[in-house]
Amino acid sequence: MDDKIRLDVVTPYGLILSEDVDELTAAGSEGEFGVLPGHVPFITTLRTGMLIIKRDGKTEYVFVSSGYAEVTFNKVVVLADSAERAEDIDVERALAARKRAEERLQQAEKVDFARATAAIERSTIRIQVAEKRSAK
Repeated sequence: MDDKIRLDVVTPYGLILSEDVDELTAAGSEGEFGVLPGHVPFITTLRTGMLIIKRDGKTEYVFVSSGYAEVTFNKVVVLADSAERAEDIDVERALAARKRAEERLQQAEKVDFARATAAIERSTIRIQVAEKRSAK
């Protein structure tokens, strides 16, 4: 087990993923970071982005909408507002959400700009993660 990392991805709705992996790359609030077995412990906030998980020569992608990551010697716990594996993302729904947010931005004086841009960011990253599954 010394050559693996236990990765747990948890949302308010439950456990999304709990597996032993070789490597993890995540979008931290201060920039992207990678974790290998034996990594020095730390805690960081996450921005909306994707987790890139490498295991047994294969790569998997998971969408994460902000949260926290705790890294210990051979374990990473990601606590996220929401998370979806690439194969679970509904691309049509993400495209529709992005379109609605873009339309809201066109109504400048009636819109919550921060909320609309966050919605665009989430839907765009969901689409990017979903496209990774089809590129396999």
